[in-house]
Amino acid sequence: MNPLALSLIELGAVVFSLGLLARLAERIGMSPIPLYLLGGLAFGTGGIVELEGMKQSAHLFGEIGVILLLLVLGLEYTASELFTGLRRSWRAGLLDLVLNFLPGAALALFLNWGFVGAMVMGGATYISSSGIAAKVITDLGWLGNRETRVVISILVFEDLTMVIYLPVLTSILAGVSFVSGLTTVGIALAVVSVVLLVALRHGHRVSKAVQSENSEVFLLNVLGAALLVAGVASAMLVSAAVGAFLLGIAISGATSHNAARILAPLRDLFAAIFFVAFGLNTDPASIPPVLGWALALAVVTTASKMATGIWAAKREGIARPGRLRAGAALVARGEFSIVIAGLAVASGAVTQELAAMATAYVLIMAVVGPLAARYVEPLVEIVLSAEGVVTKV
Repeated sequence: MNPLALSLIELGAVVFSLGLLARLAERIGMSPIPLYLLGGLAFGTGGIVELEGMKQSAHLFGEIGVILLLLVLGLEYTASELFTGLRRSWRAGLLDLVLNFLPGAALALFLNWGFVGAMVMGGATYISSSGIAAKVITDLGWLGNRETRVVISILVFEDLTMVIYLPVLTSILAGVSFVSGLTTVGIALAVVSVVLLVALRHGHRVSKAVQSENSEVFLLNVLGAALLVAGVASAMLVSAAVGAFLLGIAISGATSHNAARILAPLRDLFAAIFFVAFGLNTDPASIPPVLGWALALAVVTTASKMATGIWAAKREGIARPGRLRAGAALVARGEFSIVIAGLAVASGAVTQELAAMATAYVLIMAVVGPLAARYVEPLVEIVLSAEGVVTKV
């Protein structure tokens, strides 16, 4: 069979299978991310059937998936909202960073994965899944709750931290010298600062440049601009994902809402392929040796995210049930953790064990997060009832 026919057949089979997996995830009330990763593991290196034709296109499609994920995430915020969220949540954000970065970094150092491995695993355990958190909050009817504002503020702080973290990580993965690394990071931070300033003061001009009443022209403008900005950002070692995120922030008003709506199907398609592509490059046989460590890390970081949410909600005077809901909403890890691990694996600067650890960890946390959110209220009621009985006695 010629290579083009093989690639088309495999791509079609994968996309159709992703639809079936998404339908299954919807029926059982969970995020589809774990199922996408499992699908990639099943048909990648060392899997049931190895899709050679798919591998040629999966990497590029996966990169586009990351760009679209971050672009749409950026569209949800304006520059002023980011700064407001930062002022409101910086204490909780710093606590979140310390409590959740350190476990991953410490385990990487313990397993002799070095400083680079520590930076990667620390980032993977730190960042919550905004996508899963948003879906959980919507599905469970928490949008009007007081603690939801706290959760969103922490997620905004995490997203801003990624704007700084990803350029730093990209420089480290590139293996540049210390002086060159400082220069690169300085340039990256300067670029990020300038873009945020432009977004704050001239966002309406950026929006006008991509806006069109014709949906076809509008889609082409936004997608083309995102790929262009991501490419330029990548060339400057700022990270393509950060470039797309900053462009999303710069697009404001009705234009941002229209862009998010029109890009949503493309984002879901390419993001699903991104998770599959990551799984394709991970050998399932490499997961069992690190599964115990992944489970231990999941227990520790579930507790640390719960502690973050509880502390932040308590500072706002929210009662115990709301505090626990805030913690549970932050537990899930997903797209960003895999983005971080994917950057590291693609650079060749980390071992295959780290990719296996990241896969196993995200598989666990993407399942545990929604379950924790769904069952935290019944557990609170049981605990409060027990305490009430004890008090009466």
